[in-house]
Amino acid sequence: MAQAAQQSRLRDIIERYNDAWNAHDLDAITGMHAPDMVFENHTAGERAEGEQVREHIGRIFRAWPDIAFHTRRLYVRENLIVQEWTATATHATELRRGDLTAPASGRRVEWEGLDVIPFENGLVKRKDVYSDSVAILRQVGLLEA
Repeated sequence: MAQAAQQSRLRDIIERYNDAWNAHDLDAITGMHAPDMVFENHTAGERAEGEQVREHIGRIFRAWPDIAFHTRRLYVRENLIVQEWTATATHATELRRGDLTAPASGRRVEWEGLDVIPFENGLVKRKDVYSDSVAILRQVGLLEA
């Protein structure tokens, strides 16, 4: 029974966390982070820790001003959430990936990804992001299908 209660609690936390991401509410997002939280987008090669995480997430929101996430699947275990999601956003600013650059196109872009989120004392300890960057690059014209 205790495990079911913890899973229910984590579901409530991740729902609030995801709502904060979709609202672009940096205060709410970072308020749910452990002080030494690590945000790592493994696909984009980006990593931020502790206080740097707020600025990093702010840059994401500036690069994709209307980004929104829809959870497709959610897996809840003891102190761990794994969620599959679909993101949608308008390509409103220049996008760089290594030597590739795509000027803002105004195109609506959609891609899938997965987060692995361990918790510590009810706070997000890490957010490891794995996303389909190839889909993004194709949709903004940097790669051919």
